[in-house]
Amino acid sequence: MKADNTLELLTEIARFEASVDMDKDYRIGWGWRHVRIWPATLSKLFKEGYLENVFRSNSHTGYRLSELGKSLLAAENTPPRTHQEPKLATPNSLFDDIIGHDGVKELLRASLLAEKPVHVLLTGPPALAKTLFLWDIERAGGEKAIWLVGSATSKAGLWDLVAEREPSILLIDEIDKMNAADTAALLTMMEGGRLVRAKRGRELNLNNPLRVIAASNRCEKLSPELRSRFAIRQLFPYGRAEYLTVVKGVLVRCEGLSPELAEEIARRLDGLTQNVRDAIRVARLAPQLGVEKAIKLLIGGNEGEK
Repeated sequence: MKADNTLELLTEIARFEASVDMDKDYRIGWGWRHVRIWPATLSKLFKEGYLENVFRSNSHTGYRLSELGKSLLAAENTPPRTHQEPKLATPNSLFDDIIGHDGVKELLRASLLAEKPVHVLLTGPPALAKTLFLWDIERAGGEKAIWLVGSATSKAGLWDLVAEREPSILLIDEIDKMNAADTAALLTMMEGGRLVRAKRGRELNLNNPLRVIAASNRCEKLSPELRSRFAIRQLFPYGRAEYLTVVKGVLVRCEGLSPELAEEIARRLDGLTQNVRDAIRVARLAPQLGVEKAIKLLIGGNEGEK
């Protein structure tokens, strides 16, 4: 649903609610006939967080404007506070620890340097380089980048987190597990960088043109509205030689291992797994258990029996 059309619909709904006594005459909410908007359209507004569903039965679905819907309308009459985005410097070594995926690297570098945001979603099976790309961007972005996991975005919520820190880059792993409230907030932010929210004792109206780089094992669970805001690139599994090189690079650069120990862990994991996280877990247990025992306990097999 286009933003202009959404505002027009919400404005009509707000006019209706202002013309009646919602607490007395519409305690169970109004229906589509009252506002003359088709049920399918109202359902979309509800899914995007602009309406609340206060009653539902076989004969009546009752709605009223949500806090998000009211704040979006209120912000139309409030000049936004503009956030000046500092230029992101991407070092030449960015993504050097990631083998292959040259097209993805080129797309991410270009999106990070673009004058206006280009959002990118990396998708594919587990144990690929999706998270490695987010790690590298986080290091390059420094304070301008925020790392989030979709299944646990934040206790306060995405709105407050972004408003408080005003990042240039939002990195979201497991975006398919993000809750409905944060997804609705993200849709608004990605559409034009505008953050609008009205809370008790506080109004938020910020223009922050952030760019979103996200990862997901599957993108089918994402809403069509969210998918449409991303350039989606699928990653494919590594070959054996590529996996060994990636493991050695990650363990040296991210875990601080010596090249010799990183080489040993990569060699012993060869044929047992293609998950880079397995190598990281082995590296973290190796000082206490030794490489061989750490692999046996974590992977569940004897690496000497390959």
